[in-house]
Amino acid sequence: MTESQRPGGQRSATTRLRTAKGRTTASQKWLERQLNDPYVKAAQAAGWRSRAAFKILELDERFKLFHPGQRVVDLGAAPGGWTQVVLRRIGDRGKVVALDILPMEPISGAIVLQGDFQEEAAERAVLEALDGQADLVISDIAPNTTGHNATDHLRILALVELAADFARRVLSPGGGFVAKVFQGGTERELLARLKRDYATVRHAKPPASRKDSAEMYVVAQGFRGGSIRGEDLREGQGR
Repeated sequence: MTESQRPGGQRSATTRLRTAKGRTTASQKWLERQLNDPYVKAAQAAGWRSRAAFKILELDERFKLFHPGQRVVDLGAAPGGWTQVVLRRIGDRGKVVALDILPMEPISGAIVLQGDFQEEAAERAVLEALDGQADLVISDIAPNTTGHNATDHLRILALVELAADFARRVLSPGGGFVAKVFQGGTERELLARLKRDYATVRHAKPPASRKDSAEMYVVAQGFRGGSIRGEDLREGQGR
Protein backbone atom coordinates (compact mmCIF):
# COMPACT_ATOMS: atom_id res chain seq x y z
CA MET A 1 0.00 0.00 0.00
CA THR A 2 1.57 3.30 -1.06
CA GLU A 3 1.37 6.41 1.11
CA SER A 4 -0.71 8.10 -1.60
CA GLN A 5 -3.16 5.22 -2.03
CA ARG A 6 -6.75 6.24 -1.50
CA PRO A 7 -7.81 5.51 2.09
CA GLY A 8 -10.91 3.61 2.93
CA GLY A 9 -12.14 0.37 1.45
CA GLN A 10 -14.10 -0.73 4.49
CA ARG A 11 -17.34 1.07 5.18
CA SER A 12 -17.51 2.65 8.61
CA ALA A 13 -20.48 3.95 10.52
CA THR A 14 -21.47 7.52 9.74
CA THR A 15 -20.97 9.98 12.58
CA ARG A 16 -23.75 12.49 13.11
CA LEU A 17 -23.58 15.43 15.48
CA ARG A 18 -26.33 16.71 17.65
CA THR A 19 -27.22 20.25 16.70
CA ALA A 20 -25.43 22.58 19.08
CA LYS A 21 -26.80 25.90 20.19
CA GLY A 22 -25.19 28.69 18.21
CA ARG A 23 -23.87 26.37 15.50
CA THR A 24 -25.04 27.22 12.00
CA THR A 25 -26.35 24.60 9.59
CA ALA A 26 -23.29 25.16 7.38
CA SER A 27 -20.84 24.59 10.25
CA GLN A 28 -22.82 21.53 11.34
CA LYS A 29 -22.49 20.01 7.86
CA TRP A 30 -18.78 20.90 7.69
CA LEU A 31 -18.06 19.22 11.03
CA GLU A 32 -19.96 16.08 10.03
CA ARG A 33 -18.12 15.95 6.71
CA GLN A 34 -14.76 16.26 8.48
CA LEU A 35 -15.62 13.54 10.98
CA ASN A 36 -16.70 11.15 8.20
CA ASP A 37 -14.02 11.98 5.63
CA PRO A 38 -11.67 8.97 5.19
CA TYR A 39 -8.87 11.28 4.01
CA VAL A 40 -9.10 13.32 7.20
CA LYS A 41 -8.84 10.14 9.27
CA ALA A 42 -5.99 8.78 7.12
CA ALA A 43 -4.09 12.07 7.39
CA GLN A 44 -4.39 12.01 11.17
CA ALA A 45 -3.20 8.41 11.29
CA ALA A 46 -0.23 9.12 9.01
CA GLY A 47 0.80 12.30 10.83
CA TRP A 48 0.05 14.65 7.93
CA ARG A 49 -1.02 18.12 9.02
CA SER A 50 -3.92 18.17 6.57
CA ARG A 51 -5.85 15.91 4.20
CA ALA A 52 -4.42 18.05 1.36
CA ALA A 53 -1.23 15.98 1.69
CA PHE A 54 -2.96 13.23 -0.27
CA LYS A 55 -3.68 15.62 -3.15
CA ILE A 56 -0.01 16.39 -3.76
CA LEU A 57 0.92 12.74 -3.20
CA GLU A 58 -1.55 11.71 -5.89
CA LEU A 59 -0.35 14.45 -8.26
CA ASP A 60 3.24 13.32 -7.70
CA GLU A 61 2.24 9.72 -8.40
CA ARG A 62 0.80 10.78 -11.74
CA PHE A 63 3.24 13.49 -12.87
CA LYS A 64 6.50 12.55 -11.07
CA LEU A 65 6.88 16.03 -9.59
CA PHE A 66 9.51 15.36 -6.96
CA HIS A 67 13.09 14.13 -7.16
CA PRO A 68 15.85 13.81 -4.54
CA GLY A 69 17.86 17.00 -4.10
CA GLN A 70 15.24 19.40 -5.52
CA ARG A 71 14.74 22.97 -4.34
CA VAL A 72 11.00 23.52 -3.85
CA VAL A 73 8.86 26.53 -2.92
CA ASP A 74 5.49 25.82 -1.27
CA LEU A 75 3.26 28.90 -1.58
CA GLY A 76 0.38 29.26 0.88
CA ALA A 77 1.95 26.42 2.82
CA ALA A 78 0.03 26.56 6.11
CA PRO A 79 -0.76 24.33 7.89
CA GLY A 80 2.07 22.36 6.24
CA GLY A 81 0.67 19.14 4.77
CA TRP A 82 2.24 19.72 1.35
CA THR A 83 5.54 20.75 2.92
CA GLN A 84 5.66 17.48 4.85
CA VAL A 85 5.19 15.51 1.63
CA VAL A 86 7.88 17.50 -0.17
CA LEU A 87 10.39 16.88 2.60
CA ARG A 88 9.79 13.15 2.43
CA ARG A 89 10.13 13.06 -1.37
CA ILE A 90 13.19 15.28 -1.94
CA GLY A 91 15.36 13.86 0.85
CA ASP A 92 18.10 15.46 2.93
CA ARG A 93 19.95 16.92 -0.06
CA GLY A 94 16.97 19.01 -1.14
CA LYS A 95 15.55 22.27 0.20
CA VAL A 96 11.96 23.33 0.74
CA VAL A 97 10.86 26.86 1.54
CA ALA A 98 7.34 27.09 2.95
CA LEU A 99 5.87 30.57 2.56
CA ASP A 100 2.54 31.79 3.89
CA ILE A 101 1.04 35.12 4.83
CA LEU A 102 -0.20 33.42 8.01
CA PRO A 103 2.04 32.12 10.81
CA MET A 104 2.88 28.43 10.52
CA GLU A 105 4.27 25.99 13.05
CA PRO A 106 7.88 24.97 12.24
CA ILE A 107 8.50 21.72 10.39
CA SER A 108 11.83 20.03 10.94
CA GLY A 109 13.88 20.19 7.75
CA ALA A 110 11.86 22.99 6.11
CA ILE A 111 12.59 26.71 5.96
CA VAL A 112 9.36 28.37 7.07
CA LEU A 113 8.86 32.02 6.12
CA GLN A 114 5.96 34.34 6.82
CA GLY A 115 5.15 36.88 4.13
CA ASP A 116 3.18 37.74 1.02
CA PHE A 117 4.66 36.12 -2.10
CA GLN A 118 3.54 39.18 -4.11
CA GLU A 119 6.03 41.38 -2.24
CA GLU A 120 9.63 41.74 -3.44
CA ALA A 121 10.98 41.28 0.08
CA ALA A 122 9.32 37.86 0.37
CA GLU A 123 10.62 36.82 -3.05
CA ARG A 124 14.16 37.84 -2.10
CA ALA A 125 13.87 35.95 1.17
CA VAL A 126 12.79 32.80 -0.71
CA LEU A 127 15.72 32.97 -3.15
CA GLU A 128 18.17 33.63 -0.32
CA ALA A 129 16.81 30.67 1.63
CA LEU A 130 17.10 28.42 -1.44
CA ASP A 131 20.58 29.77 -2.22
CA GLY A 132 19.65 29.75 -5.90
CA GLN A 133 16.72 29.23 -8.25
CA ALA A 134 13.88 26.79 -7.52
CA ASP A 135 13.22 23.53 -9.32
CA LEU A 136 9.53 23.48 -8.48
CA VAL A 137 6.91 25.95 -7.25
CA ILE A 138 3.71 24.48 -5.81
CA SER A 139 0.66 26.45 -4.70
CA ASP A 140 -2.50 25.32 -2.95
CA ILE A 141 -3.60 28.91 -2.38
CA ALA A 142 -7.28 29.67 -2.74
CA PRO A 143 -9.27 32.78 -1.83
CA ASN A 144 -12.15 32.70 0.61
CA THR A 145 -15.15 31.66 -1.46
CA THR A 146 -18.19 33.89 -1.81
CA GLY A 147 -20.59 31.21 -3.02
CA HIS A 148 -20.91 33.01 -6.36
CA ASN A 149 -19.21 30.68 -8.83
CA ALA A 150 -18.24 33.30 -11.41
CA THR A 151 -16.72 35.59 -8.77
CA ASP A 152 -14.85 32.75 -7.05
CA HIS A 153 -13.49 31.57 -10.41
CA LEU A 154 -12.13 35.03 -11.23
CA ARG A 155 -10.59 35.45 -7.78
CA ILE A 156 -8.71 32.17 -7.86
CA LEU A 157 -7.55 32.79 -11.44
CA ALA A 158 -6.09 36.11 -10.31
CA LEU A 159 -4.13 34.27 -7.62
CA VAL A 160 -2.95 31.64 -10.11
CA GLU A 161 -1.70 34.37 -12.45
CA LEU A 162 0.25 35.99 -9.62
CA ALA A 163 1.70 32.63 -8.56
CA ALA A 164 2.64 31.86 -12.19
CA ASP A 165 4.45 35.21 -12.44
CA PHE A 166 6.29 34.42 -9.21
CA ALA A 167 7.30 31.01 -10.59
CA ARG A 168 8.65 32.55 -13.80
CA ARG A 169 10.96 34.75 -11.75
CA VAL A 170 12.31 32.10 -9.38
CA LEU A 171 12.39 28.87 -11.43
CA SER A 172 15.45 27.40 -13.06
CA PRO A 173 15.21 26.02 -16.62
CA GLY A 174 13.41 22.68 -16.66
CA GLY A 175 11.48 23.50 -13.50
CA GLY A 176 7.80 22.97 -12.78
CA PHE A 177 4.73 24.78 -11.47
CA VAL A 178 1.62 23.33 -9.79
CA ALA A 179 -1.34 25.46 -8.73
CA LYS A 180 -4.94 25.07 -7.64
CA VAL A 181 -7.61 26.32 -10.04
CA PHE A 182 -11.35 25.77 -10.24
CA GLN A 183 -13.10 23.55 -12.75
CA GLY A 184 -13.03 25.25 -16.09
CA GLY A 185 -9.27 25.33 -15.68
CA THR A 186 -7.13 28.28 -16.64
CA GLU A 187 -8.42 31.07 -18.85
CA ARG A 188 -7.26 31.12 -22.46
CA GLU A 189 -4.74 33.95 -21.99
CA LEU A 190 -3.11 32.38 -18.93
CA LEU A 191 -3.14 28.92 -20.49
CA ALA A 192 -1.44 30.30 -23.62
CA ARG A 193 1.22 31.94 -21.45
CA LEU A 194 1.83 28.73 -19.51
CA LYS A 195 2.13 26.76 -22.76
CA ARG A 196 4.66 29.31 -23.96
CA ASP A 197 6.62 29.09 -20.71
CA TYR A 198 6.52 25.29 -20.20
CA ALA A 199 6.96 22.22 -22.37
CA THR A 200 3.81 20.55 -21.03
CA VAL A 201 0.69 21.94 -19.34
CA ARG A 202 -2.04 19.64 -18.04
CA HIS A 203 -5.05 19.79 -15.71
CA ALA A 204 -5.89 17.14 -13.13
CA LYS A 205 -8.33 16.51 -10.30
CA PRO A 206 -6.69 14.16 -7.80
CA PRO A 207 -8.94 11.56 -6.16
CA ALA A 208 -8.42 13.24 -2.77
CA SER A 209 -10.25 16.34 -4.01
CA ARG A 210 -13.80 16.07 -2.78
CA LYS A 211 -16.28 15.13 -5.50
CA ASP A 212 -18.46 18.11 -4.68
CA SER A 213 -15.50 20.49 -4.86
CA ALA A 214 -14.84 22.56 -7.98
CA GLU A 215 -11.10 22.52 -7.40
CA MET A 216 -8.57 21.02 -9.80
CA TYR A 217 -4.90 21.64 -10.47
CA VAL A 218 -2.81 22.90 -13.35
CA VAL A 219 0.53 21.10 -13.70
CA ALA A 220 3.15 22.81 -15.87
CA GLN A 221 6.51 21.09 -16.42
CA GLY A 222 9.67 21.81 -18.39
CA PHE A 223 10.12 25.54 -17.76
CA ARG A 224 11.83 27.10 -20.76
CA GLY A 225 13.76 29.45 -18.53
CA GLY A 226 16.40 31.60 -20.16
CA SER A 227 14.60 32.09 -23.46
CA ILE A 228 11.49 33.37 -21.65
CA ARG A 229 13.47 35.83 -19.54
CA GLY A 230 15.23 37.03 -22.68
CA GLU A 231 11.88 37.69 -24.34
CA ASP A 232 10.72 39.63 -21.28
CA LEU A 233 13.88 41.73 -21.35
CA ARG A 234 13.47 42.55 -25.05
CA GLU A 235 9.81 43.46 -24.51
CA GLY A 236 10.79 45.78 -21.67
CA GLN A 237 13.44 47.51 -23.80
CA GLY A 238 10.90 48.06 -26.55
CA ARG A 239 8.48 49.96 -24.34
